Amino acid sequence: MDVLMLSRLQFALTIMFHYLFPPLSIGLGVVLVIIEGLHLKTRNPQYEAMARFWTRIFAVNFAVGVATGLVMEFEFGTNWATYSRYVGDVFGSALAAEGVFAFFLESGFLAILVFGWDRVGPKMHFFATLMVAMGSMFSAIWIVIANSWMHTPAGFHVVGEGLEARAQIVDFWAMVFNPSAMHRLGHVILGCYLQGAFFVMSVSAWYVLRKRHLDFAKKSFTVALGLATFAVVAIGASGHGQAVAVAENQPAKLAAFEGHFETGPAGLYIAGIPDAETQTVKHGVQIPGLLSLLIHGDAEAPVTGLDEFAPEDRPPLFIPFAAYHVMVAIGFFLMGLVLLALFLRWRGTLFEKRWLMWTFVLAVIAPIIANQAGWVAAEVGRQPWVVHGLLRTSDALSKAVVASQVLASIFLFAFIYLLLFAVWVYVLNEKIRHGPKDPDALVASHEGDGPPSLLEAASRRTDQSSGYSMTQEDRS
Repeated sequence: MDVLMLSRLQFALTIMFHYLFPPLSIGLGVVLVIIEGLHLKTRNPQYEAMARFWTRIFAVNFAVGVATGLVMEFEFGTNWATYSRYVGDVFGSALAAEGVFAFFLESGFLAILVFGWDRVGPKMHFFATLMVAMGSMFSAIWIVIANSWMHTPAGFHVVGEGLEARAQIVDFWAMVFNPSAMHRLGHVILGCYLQGAFFVMSVSAWYVLRKRHLDFAKKSFTVALGLATFAVVAIGASGHGQAVAVAENQPAKLAAFEGHFETGPAGLYIAGIPDAETQTVKHGVQIPGLLSLLIHGDAEAPVTGLDEFAPEDRPPLFIPFAAYHVMVAIGFFLMGLVLLALFLRWRGTLFEKRWLMWTFVLAVIAPIIANQAGWVAAEVGRQPWVVHGLLRTSDALSKAVVASQVLASIFLFAFIYLLLFAVWVYVLNEKIRHGPKDPDALVASHEGDGPPSLLEAASRRTDQSSGYSMTQEDRS
């Protein structure tokens, strides 16, 4: 393989591995906010036990997510120096905004979230949880905005020529609200909610099947099911809106998604294998006119086909087509599964259906695959452009990197990531096997000790660090 293909593979490996963790953190953050809100409202100690347990899971996942995300920052300089020079003013502003609005907010309150139990009051802890959840979503917002600009660039002008050309922002808010940003952002965030909700439901279903921590498991499952219901319904509407936006802003990508070769009325393929040579979808199962109807509201309306673009400007076919259809298929599967569970929960028979509990245990992988497939479809569907219509991927490569260096780093990253993944799975498994704290034990630990003020919390922390812990009588 040449250095271009190896560099693309390396970036795909690192970003796909990293993307296992941020969606789970975002989804778990929302679950934590809901649970702690319920605890504040009801003062039910079970909700505190739930919040403590899922906070430990969140902390492990957050740490691995941060570690895996650092690699990509270096790749922009080592493998994609021309790209970095071209988009530095644009991408740099979005990353700076992420640092100011997201990273400092998230990391600033993370210590209170993880270590603040029994040191700050419930309201302060809830506020910290809310800030961490908002910080994780703000991080996603700025990354998606930066990436969306690469798909639909706006609010800039180009200075210089050739290899010295650079894109500079002339309208910051036009860059932020570029034509694809808000559609893609909503879809990504909802996908994160689904991943977090299904993780919680998977663990909870496992406890139900093993008849362990039943009250904890049923309450956790119900909270996550509520989030999943909202997300799975909203993501259907979001996906439709995004498809309409893609048809308007990146018609070649939509044509690749649907295997649509000739401009004209278009059907919707349920399955098939697109073939660029024969300009057909082999073994295709199609609903005639449905794509035209969904995009334009008219089954006879023409949809732009790949024939409108020069061969060198067309995206690859098989990978975007397959990834897009996998994502859509999983989306419908999750929608059916969630709505069935919601109906059975309303009937009061959900947790009696062992086959359904086993389905939820295993279904945790489904939103992960859907999120990965969605990103693959979007990024490969943008090819051959790294910045749509402006900079080709082949022109964005660093000139000093050779294939042997990239290949060696791929093997090294793969080895390190396998070890990191094994550690992540081991630690999560140990925490899940250990289970949540007993709510009665939490009540006993709180008896006679009201919520500490911030000054009391700071004093208590200082006393503990010096090896002396005051009693309530000492403090009085």
